[in-house]
Amino acid sequence: MIETASLALATFFATIGPLDVAAVFAALTTRGTLKYKRSMAIRATLIATVILVTFALIGELLLASLGISLASLRTAGGILLLLIAIDMVFARSSGGTSTTDEEEREAISKQDISIFPIATPLIAGPGAMGAAILLMANTEGDLTLQVTVVASLLAILLVTGIALLLASKIHQLLGVTGMQVISRIMGVLLSALAVQFIFDGIKQSSVFGV
Repeated sequence: MIETASLALATFFATIGPLDVAAVFAALTTRGTLKYKRSMAIRATLIATVILVTFALIGELLLASLGISLASLRTAGGILLLLIAIDMVFARSSGGTSTTDEEEREAISKQDISIFPIATPLIAGPGAMGAAILLMANTEGDLTLQVTVVASLLAILLVTGIALLLASKIHQLLGVTGMQVISRIMGVLLSALAVQFIFDGIKQSSVFGV
């Protein structure tokens, strides 16, 4: 259970990226009042929580109904996480954990940024959704481990919510360099986890007779 919790916490922290989300949130709410910032932060976190918990609980069932095997899910999920990890290591933006340039331009012109782009795709992005489904699938139906994964997800979402509420202070304290250093460290860890998922998926599929 401890191993599952550690894996889930590290994966969700890397794919959700509380500090990265906070940095974008601070940039988008520079002219907002304290009440507006608090409202957007709380609302965005709650919406993202509903999205990610839903994917965690029914994502595997949905994939199964589409005829997607667990081995395929592990391999594909590992590849997706590896691509995200590479972007994190090289401090590049991608649509997996951040907004695209077009999405950011649209967000600047909107007053309500809680649903888009904060809740999705910044918090509940493709990487986090894929990680939620993949980690739940890895529990192989063990209720205790499933609760552990969901609890880990909720813990990181709580951290993300707090980071949004303190976005301006965190941005001033760490600066761009500080946040990129943390992002690169998490990227290296996530890349190792991603490769392990790929190996497990290939092994389970027996495609190469391993």
